Amino acid sequence: MTASWPRNVVDQTTLALEPLRNPEEALAMAKYMKFVAPFLGIRSAPRRGALHAQWQGIDVPTSDELGEACFALMMQREREYHYAAYDLIAKYVTVADEYFLSEYVEELIATKSWWDTVDGFGTTAVSPLCWRYDATELALRWTASDNMWLNRAAIQHQRGWKNDTDVDFVLSICDAHSADKELFIAKAIGWALRDISRFDAPAVRRFLSRRPNLSYVAVREARRGLND
Repeated sequence: MTASWPRNVVDQTTLALEPLRNPEEALAMAKYMKFVAPFLGIRSAPRRGALHAQWQGIDVPTSDELGEACFALMMQREREYHYAAYDLIAKYVTVADEYFLSEYVEELIATKSWWDTVDGFGTTAVSPLCWRYDATELALRWTASDNMWLNRAAIQHQRGWKNDTDVDFVLSICDAHSADKELFIAKAIGWALRDISRFDAPAVRRFLSRRPNLSYVAVREARRGLND
């Protein structure tokens, strides 16, 4: 019997990554990431190179097959498999349908969460798919969630959109979390503001001037995009 697409992806990913194990690097990487998961000890460039070569012969998936494969990778023990999940989305993001964010990415963000995977899924899935589909309702649900990492993803959901950014909407999400002093939320706000400052600096200056109690971290990151 032919293996399912998700099972085949996990098998091919294992073949790509296991020979590159480096226990010494693994310990250092796990420590840096606060031991959220054990590591194989593979740096980004070798990981992506090995995956690119091993995934060459894999057929194009359906949207559901892609999401299920990502879940299967996230269930693996070492962190590099979790990174492979968002690498896989980067490779096949064109097949992701309008339900992919709510049916798959939302749970992926909330699984074994730390900034590394949350931002990885943000870059490869959240930002491009929110741009492709109307994700207003999803972003509002995430920003109202009790899950800090979904809040972070909502704040950053338009990163990289440049002049296509809905400035008022992004600022409204930043405002909803402006009293939050959590480092990962403050940084997300700062980065979102810094992105906007590149094409609408006055909007960022107004936002900062009207929120004197905004976290120092958020203000610091935002001002890096201004000429103040």
